[in-house]
Amino acid sequence: MHISEGVLEPKILIAGAAISAVVTIYALKILKSDDIPKVSAFSALFFLASFIHIPIGITSVHLILNGIVGAVLGVRAFIAIFVALLLQGLLFGFGGITTLGINLFTLATPALIGYWLFRIHYKTVWQKQIIWFLIGFLPVIFGALLLSFILALNGDGKGFLTAAKIAFLAHIPVMFIEGIVTLLTLNFIEKVKPSFLK
Repeated sequence: MHISEGVLEPKILIAGAAISAVVTIYALKILKSDDIPKVSAFSALFFLASFIHIPIGITSVHLILNGIVGAVLGVRAFIAIFVALLLQGLLFGFGGITTLGINLFTLATPALIGYWLFRIHYKTVWQKQIIWFLIGFLPVIFGALLLSFILALNGDGKGFLTAAKIAFLAHIPVMFIEGIVTLLTLNFIEKVKPSFLK
């Protein structure tokens, strides 16, 4: 879901960087010293998830896990995802530095859906399992829609509209995989480290 350098127009890059900067600065202001280990752990989780590639036709997609990052960290997910994206850009060339702001926007904004879903009160175990599945599933839908919208907004040529459609369709299988992985991960964390989920 990374957008590479040299693809987007400068005005879109600047807008994405400005929005991401404002939210990240706010997240840093509310960050407490006790939160740093948790933010670091979920930043590492997000960083590593990007290396699990799933081949789909002529392309491949990777796990994102932004829903679970958002569920646990809330707006502080912007810090965790920013650090992971920066390291990916510097160390491996994923995305890039000029696209850091827009990539942070398209990946961290959907993470907030996970935060809101995680705070829904449930009455049965089945309701909890469905909500935890949606924490992984829905942010990928929203992120893919954001990515597709940005690509379509970038130019009026058919190339960008085609790329936008392909980007969305390629992430449909990932939505289900993310939902299952998030559900299993949250259940695991609840058993071994329930304080992480409070």
